[in-house]
Amino acid sequence: MASLLCNARIQLTDTLEQMQQGTLMRKVKSKSWKKQRYFKLQDDCMTIWYQSKRTGKIESAFSISDVETVREGHQSEVLQSLAEEFPPERCFTIVFYGRRGNLDLIAGSAEEAQCWVQGLRQLIEVATSMDQREKIDQWIRDWFQKADKNKDGRMNFKEVRHLLKMMNVDMNEDHALRLFQREEVLSLFQDFSEDGKKLTLLELVDFLRQEQLEDEGTEELAMELIDKYEPSESARARHVLSADGFLMYLCSPEGSIFNPRHQALWQDMSQPLCHYFVSSSHNTYLIEDQIRGQSSIEGYIRALKRGCRCLEVDCWDGPNGEPMVYHGHTFTSKIPFREVVSTLEKYAFKTSDYPVILSLENHCSMEQQEVLAQQLKSILGEQLLTTTTDGRVPAQLPSPEELKHKILLKGKKIGRLEDTLDGPGDEAPDVSDDDNGAEAEEERRRAKKDKESLAQALSDCVIYCKSVSFRGFQDARSHSRPSEISSLAESKARKLIRDAGNEFVRHNAWQLTRIYPSGMRTDSSNYNPQEMWNAGCQIVALNFQTAGTEMDLCDGLFSQNGRCGYVLKPAFMRDEETLFNPNDPSSWEGPGPITLTIQVISGQQLPKVANSKDGAIIDPLVRVEIHGVPADQAHQETKYIENNGFNPRWDETLQFQLHVPELALVRFVVEDYDKTSRNDFVGQFTLAFPNIKPGYRHIHLLSKDGTSIPPSSLFVHIRITEPPSPEQD
Repeated sequence: MASLLCNARIQLTDTLEQMQQGTLMRKVKSKSWKKQRYFKLQDDCMTIWYQSKRTGKIESAFSISDVETVREGHQSEVLQSLAEEFPPERCFTIVFYGRRGNLDLIAGSAEEAQCWVQGLRQLIEVATSMDQREKIDQWIRDWFQKADKNKDGRMNFKEVRHLLKMMNVDMNEDHALRLFQREEVLSLFQDFSEDGKKLTLLELVDFLRQEQLEDEGTEELAMELIDKYEPSESARARHVLSADGFLMYLCSPEGSIFNPRHQALWQDMSQPLCHYFVSSSHNTYLIEDQIRGQSSIEGYIRALKRGCRCLEVDCWDGPNGEPMVYHGHTFTSKIPFREVVSTLEKYAFKTSDYPVILSLENHCSMEQQEVLAQQLKSILGEQLLTTTTDGRVPAQLPSPEELKHKILLKGKKIGRLEDTLDGPGDEAPDVSDDDNGAEAEEERRRAKKDKESLAQALSDCVIYCKSVSFRGFQDARSHSRPSEISSLAESKARKLIRDAGNEFVRHNAWQLTRIYPSGMRTDSSNYNPQEMWNAGCQIVALNFQTAGTEMDLCDGLFSQNGRCGYVLKPAFMRDEETLFNPNDPSSWEGPGPITLTIQVISGQQLPKVANSKDGAIIDPLVRVEIHGVPADQAHQETKYIENNGFNPRWDETLQFQLHVPELALVRFVVEDYDKTSRNDFVGQFTLAFPNIKPGYRHIHLLSKDGTSIPPSSLFVHIRITEPPSPEQD
């Protein structure tokens, strides 16, 4: 018989003991839906169950590792609506990772609320700092909890068999003994270890140089890895690494496919704004579909937490002179503009210090436009950018570095930017030729028309992102105004890429372009962002609320550079005279394609397919997809392994040619093979090619929502082969 253990790293405080005894609280879903539930922290200190007070039936359970944060007080729309009934000190919100809905709770007293808030925060800290071994322990505990049907904290044979099936193990006795052994890692370890029991410092250095291609400070790195990952104190003292320590290293961030140096801020942030891809959201206020979906400030909070730097807000006249945000002419619910701006003020710079662009769709009357301007200024204060960084007309856009902690409004503007400043600056673009005659007349006509429909106070809030209709690349170039921006529907952008790919890339080297989904996508589906990035489009707006390949690509591109929401475009896309055309291989410079060789070795603790029957053990296969310029688009997959989601071995090699590696994203997908219908999604991981580390690497898989699913991983070997450089004459 086995019994449950509490996580060894958790100090059992009075607070946690109180949580283990259980607390009666109100679970709230709306102003009228408030039901009493009994919440209890389990003995493992990592799982919370709650049950109905009336029926005593256990309603649900969640793991601490699913919880992102806890908010105190009236920090959700539901709790705000109950502000008069319940004081803030009794209210709190549990926020989960991904797209799972929040849990709003009201405790019986302020002390009980504090107990749960503080206790949960303590446990979240433990969960987020676990290493791979602790994650595996926790994973086993989570499954144990699920399999312990009679909740007696012990397991009989039937429950053990049930547990193994749930854990994706098709089992016989011999197989059970080998479950937690990583034979493929042991064999690699023995290739470099003379005695087969340990790696000396020099043997580890050989492995790091030969296989991991670590060529700088390799000896210092080897010492660091031994100190960090060798579990045996005596081995650490002798500067040797055991097989256990070797596995710990390979499962660590240093052994990950994602270059740890690129996870921090590693790019030059002092280039003009148009030289960066910008993480951008469409209809940010929606958390469901475009017709009947719920509008919520939660959409803004989630997007900002993911590093999104361009948000959209659709404003319409509301009751009592208060503008509202919703999807016009549909049945989506509404939120006051004031609440959106307050949320922005609070969350804009929690994940990233770099500027936020607020894309304003303005459908308000002149009166309520004045209110929009007043609310923006009064709530955002200094955060709202209301003049150019140096008081002059810009010859080019300022950089993310210069615009740190600033919110830029994108919208219509009356007249030209120079009209609102004290005359043109020293470096103002020369527009004298085009300012004559018919051209100037047309400008005046447009300004007069804008004055009739746009409040001056709102117009004055628009500085670097004046929305203008797209009238062709020549027209834009003739005005040469970097502070103007055009928005294009996905189909219009595709046509421009097809017909004038190089011109589009050049245009995007000096001016911003925003792309948005077709109005036909009422289900909030997404278009492929890659083809827009291929043309250098910066603000490629996606429905963040919709999981799928497109959001995986977006998360994959922006998971680098400190997740700051800005990624520097390759040098050949920042040059206004570039010859690059994503559709024309003859326009690409360089010695030829590089070869990416991926050996897919094994998988570890793959998750069950969502909604599968308890008995169904997966038949996993791995597909590797290249997303890039059309010539690089490709995918290959391994064979499937029958009935093994626990430790499948593929040992298959896939190979790709990349002509423009600077733009390529690599997506690893695990699917459950099904010969009669579509394969089911199991997990994925996407990253930009420049962030890949060669050698033996683990890929830590993510769920459909983009959240981590420890300890699920793939073990691979990566080789990148540059083309031979042309022979010197």
